[in-house]
Amino acid sequence: MIYVFGAGGHAKVIIEILEESNITIAGLLDDNAELTAFLGYKVSHQFSSVLNAKEHLLIIAVGNNSIRKQISERSACSYATAVHKNSSVSRRSTIGEGTVMMAGTTVNSGTIIKKHVILNTNSSIDHDCVISDYVHVSPNVAIAGGVFIGEGAHIGIGASVIQGIRIGQWAVIGAGAVILNDVPDFAVVVGNPGKIIKFNEHEPI
Repeated sequence: MIYVFGAGGHAKVIIEILEESNITIAGLLDDNAELTAFLGYKVSHQFSSVLNAKEHLLIIAVGNNSIRKQISERSACSYATAVHKNSSVSRRSTIGEGTVMMAGTTVNSGTIIKKHVILNTNSSIDHDCVISDYVHVSPNVAIAGGVFIGEGAHIGIGASVIQGIRIGQWAVIGAGAVILNDVPDFAVVVGNPGKIIKFNEHEPI
């Protein structure tokens, strides 16, 4: 049995992945006190007993990378993964705890996906990439071989990253951007070719 932390649009997708995999959902956890049920599941707002129990399995169904990190750092739970049955994952890749992979995702040989990563619908991660903790790869993103993506980075919908690129921690890549050069930590990059338009001052909170 798995607890799901979150009861929004992102959680809908994860819940259906678990259901289609015949995995029992023990319940949903959420901070919204007005929400009592979601997709037929009871929503609990008193969840300290779950988060403090190592024997419980949890998936954090929150799209915001920073919030996902905050929840994981205050939880003692063990974490499950949710991998859609129509994704393609190389047996020579590794997938970290808490990671979720939506329909149509491809992960090729030698790639390392770390903790609490979101690989969204139809995203493609080629060989020998490293995707660090709390990264969100949006739908229809194409990442070529040998790319490194730092902690908490967000790769926007439809973006493309050529081979061998390094994207820094908590960077933001805009929708449809084409990344031809390395991206520094905290940079916000948009366009084709991708250009830095600003820097975030620090990790979002």
